[in-house]
Amino acid sequence: MRLKREFFVFPLLFLAAIVLTNKFWPDIRSHRLIPEDKEIMKQKVEKTDAEWKKILTPEQYRVMRKAGTERPYSGKYNDHYREGVYNCAGCGTPLFLSETKYDHGTGWPSFTDPVDERNIEYREDFSLLMKRIEVKCAVCGAHLGHVFDDGPAPSRRHFCINSAALDFQAESSDEKIKKTGAAEKLQTATFAAGCFWGIEDKFGKIRGVARTSVGYAGGTVKNPTYQQVCRGNTGHAEAVRILYDPTIVSYPELLNAFFRFHDPTQINRQGPDIGSQYRSVIFYHNEEQKRVAEKKIAELEKSDRFGAPIATQIKPVSAFYEAEEYHQKFYEKLSKRKK
Repeated sequence: MRLKREFFVFPLLFLAAIVLTNKFWPDIRSHRLIPEDKEIMKQKVEKTDAEWKKILTPEQYRVMRKAGTERPYSGKYNDHYREGVYNCAGCGTPLFLSETKYDHGTGWPSFTDPVDERNIEYREDFSLLMKRIEVKCAVCGAHLGHVFDDGPAPSRRHFCINSAALDFQAESSDEKIKKTGAAEKLQTATFAAGCFWGIEDKFGKIRGVARTSVGYAGGTVKNPTYQQVCRGNTGHAEAVRILYDPTIVSYPELLNAFFRFHDPTQINRQGPDIGSQYRSVIFYHNEEQKRVAEKKIAELEKSDRFGAPIATQIKPVSAFYEAEEYHQKFYEKLSKRKK
């Protein structure tokens, strides 16, 4: 019986592609994607396929256990820049630190280096008739993504990772401060001056400001959402919390910046943004801040600098609820997306 020519041609073409790829593509170690002193960590977490299906979501299972790939720009960590650690979603092994994350523009979370080379395994992948280097969790064997050589200097490594394979663990403000050794000298200031996107960006550029975060303050609803605050019935204002070093920038200097950054004469609005959530408020953390704020407003009223009465309220800060992640460092994220 004669077999069709195609029965032999396609397998031969496939084998030829693999041979040529191996011949002309550099070895993965000489390609500098894997360090010369790479140590291999043996897998420590072993589960049956049925057990993984119970633990993981269907999308995680498809990506991590079946080497799938999520759609570009669809993952929750693609546009995510909070400080912390990205762990394996299957076993919790630390994989990447937030300071190594950058926007490669490909639509998947990108990193320059892993937390520890021993937590990563590399495998040659010919699934697309080309030689790529797959990245796996060394502890549970989960597929994470691939590593390429088109990343930033000096390593040039580009870890292109699926969000579904990651589980982010945020680093709290206290943890961040402890690492810098500045916990004892940093102080807190909280202001509301219209839309918190722009105000946070401006305060964040002041020398001596160590950290900023946006959220909701001054209301009665616990843990409000952005949608709730926008409806105007929570009593909350969009606010910015600032951790600053008083040896570099003083509270009176932050107050001066606060009054430069917005129009304190407008009531329940700032420019085109209208609503009580956009009101002007100084939330004081101690009696000294209250005294300084009252003195500053009295001076402004006397000077008639703004040509209208100051509408800024002075209130004690009772609770500050951090806003959703996509609001944090909004302009910083926006600038990274445009690069």
